[in-house]
Amino acid sequence: MSKNDNNCGCEKKQNGKHCKEDKQFHDHEFLGSTRLAELGSEDAHNHRFAGVSGPAIPVEGGHVHKVKSRTDFFDHFHEFEAISGLQKSVGDGRHVHFVEAKTNVVDDHFHELIFATLIEAPIFEEEA
Repeated sequence: MSKNDNNCGCEKKQNGKHCKEDKQFHDHEFLGSTRLAELGSEDAHNHRFAGVSGPAIPVEGGHVHKVKSRTDFFDHFHEFEAISGLQKSVGDGRHVHFVEAKTNVVDDHFHELIFATLIEAPIFEEEA
């Protein structure tokens, strides 16, 4: 999908179609691994996860993103949902976000995760 497609990807819909007057806000890809759980047992393990954040949510000081995903399968999987921190500049007008979260409890344990999103739209020039 190009940035000029009619479906702007905005969150609001009117009559089942995306609102053309709403500006699309960027999103971020993310990926990582959870921290180890069940340390000290034969079942010590971690999981991998990946996804795409929700669009930017304006807040005081900038914006944040909702992130939601599920982990890979290691005889079970976990899910998590969190709100990122504020944008952190990485130079050249680009930014990332840091996220700290915990997964849901499955098989009597959870996992902590800390990650940074990838840079937003790395091959596109941002429009003013």
